[in-house]
Order: sequence, then structure tokens, then C-alpha cells
Amino acid sequence: MSQVYVTGGRQRKAAENTEEEWTLYERALIVRLDTDTDRSELAVDYVSPPEACAAGRPAFLFKSGSLRGGRLYVCTSTEVLIYEVPGFRRVGYISLPCFNDLHHVCPSHDGTLLVVSTGLDMVVEVSPDGRALRQWSVLGEDPWRRFSPDIDYRKVSTTKPHKSHPNFVFELGDDIWVTRAVQGDAVCLTRPGLRIGLGKELVHDGHFHGGKIYFTTVDGTLVIVGQDSLRVEQVVDLTTIDNDARALLGWCRGVMVLDERRVWVAFTRVRKTRFKEHINWVKHVFRDIEKPTHMALYDLEARTILNEIDLERHGLNVVFSMLPAVSPRIVQQRRPDNDHGPAYAAGPREAADARAPLG
Repeated sequence: MSQVYVTGGRQRKAAENTEEEWTLYERALIVRLDTDTDRSELAVDYVSPPEACAAGRPAFLFKSGSLRGGRLYVCTSTEVLIYEVPGFRRVGYISLPCFNDLHHVCPSHDGTLLVVSTGLDMVVEVSPDGRALRQWSVLGEDPWRRFSPDIDYRKVSTTKPHKSHPNFVFELGDDIWVTRAVQGDAVCLTRPGLRIGLGKELVHDGHFHGGKIYFTTVDGTLVIVGQDSLRVEQVVDLTTIDNDARALLGWCRGVMVLDERRVWVAFTRVRKTRFKEHINWVKHVFRDIEKPTHMALYDLEARTILNEIDLERHGLNVVFSMLPAVSPRIVQQRRPDNDHGPAYAAGPREAADARAPLG
């Protein structure tokens, strides 16, 4: 697999070093990348409409997404967008008042969408026509105990500090699960009490492969869990694999498993922000070398790095998802995003911004 979709965003050039994520990024981007040739093209360049974001200086970036049935589901901080791939024609759009600091979206087995509203410590199940069907507090409390259903949280820049900071939603059989960064675990929302302990650091993304679930923690750890046993089978400290001891790998998020040995992991360059939310490992920030935003292919058995790609060269200053591309090759230009299909609630279109390949 050499072609991947990478989701993230471009940082404002005039941004201060201490600026926070909710104001830092000026464009939400999806890049189609060939990992063999280190060439890419810009598939989507997007800015949220005013009605779907806070006033002032909002950030625009794509968080984590999912691929299912020829469609790419991806979220900004306040919206869910659905693209038909490989052409990237947009076929769906949903934005609800309970969407704040979204981190992940995936389609459910029942045909609904599961959306992680991180800013409300909540997971929301949404119907195909854009109605909120169910909400779960990831802390097991009433979802509206600390928040109000009468507030449009798309207009709220940030609700930090979060009590849980959920990141990644997934299904196991008929049950819905979500990772909780602050608690360092994954919990079952539909059968309360089921829990997978994943470590002391902030848990982020996950990936299913070969009966196992591969989770990342932000400090650069890969935690491998048996899908049936729900027990941790292996913990891999990526900072010890073929890495300069002086270098800070970055904020570890996305993971994509090729096989039992080879795993892609994505890292965002660490910035010295003013806001420190449960980040114990940030004390290591002041090392000699801070790596750029990048993705690295690890051989877990040989404990070496097989490939490393500087994503800042491809226009991405922040990275979330890496997903296997549907397109068989890098094309010269992408198709304009100009239509909405009937399956999901439509919304404002992003400008068509076809470009020649980067790199």
C-alpha cells in the first residue's frame, strides 16, 4: 500500500508560537500521498462557513476520519463532511449545535454516524438526515449535566479544560466504544462497566487489524489489544526505535497498520503553547531537536524505521488520520467539489481548489 489520504491542516504563517490549536490553523486539508515516491496532491482545501464556527479567529483543520464503502468520512472541529473517493465529490454535510472540538467520525453498522464531540466529553449518534439520535457522556453521567442543549457550541471557541477528552470511537460487535485521553482507557458506552486500560498517558487514535486493536498515546507509545480478550498484548515505546535520543518525535495521533510487522504512525510537531492540559510528557519538550510534523513506518519486529516522510513539505503542519487511498495513482488534478448527494444532510460547499501535485 503506497497511496494514503492524510488529514490535517495548514498553520497560519503569522501565528505566534504560543497560539492555541483553536486559533492556529487557517486551512483544513486532505492530501493524497504516495509513500513510495514522496509525492502528493492536494485533494481537499476547506474553510468552515461562518455559521459553523466561532467568531474572531477560528481554526480550520480536518481531524480523524474513516473510510467505508468508497466514502471518506471526516470532521472539522464543528462539522462532518462526507466525500466520495477517489474523486472527492462531496456527498454529505452535517453540523449540529452540540459539535465542539470534534475529533473523530465513523459510520456505524446500523447506517448512522458516530461522532466524538470532544469539547463536550460526549459521543453523538447522528441519523443520515442529520438528526441527533443519542448522546453519551463518556464519563457515564447525564450528557447535559455540565453543558446546555440550548447553547450552540459551534460558536464557543473552546470548552477546555476537558474532564475526559475522548478521541476515537469504534464498534465491537453490537457495542460502541470510545477512547478517553485523560483516563488513559477505552470504555464501552452501550454496556457501562466494560473498560480497557491503556496506560498513563493520553490515548488518541486506534486501528483494527488481524483481530487486534492498535492504539496510540500522545507520547509515542503503541498499545496493542486483543479484540476478543480486550487485554493489552503488547506495548511498544516508539521513542526507543531507531531514534535520536535528543529528538522529540511530536504529538502522536494517527496509526495505520499494514501487517503484523509494519505500522505507520503520524506525529505533529510539538509547540510551546500556554495551555497545558494533563500533558505530563511536555516536560521533555525542550530537547535539542524537535521533529517536524511527519509520518513514520515502523518495523515492530526488527525495531527499526523503514520510511519517514516530512509532512510539512506537503503543506501539513498538523496531522490526524492516515487512511488507505482508493485511487490507484496520483493524478494531476482533483475533481471539483460541486455536488451533494441525497444520503446525508447537505450544507455549504468548500471552494473548488484544484492544484497540481505537491512535492
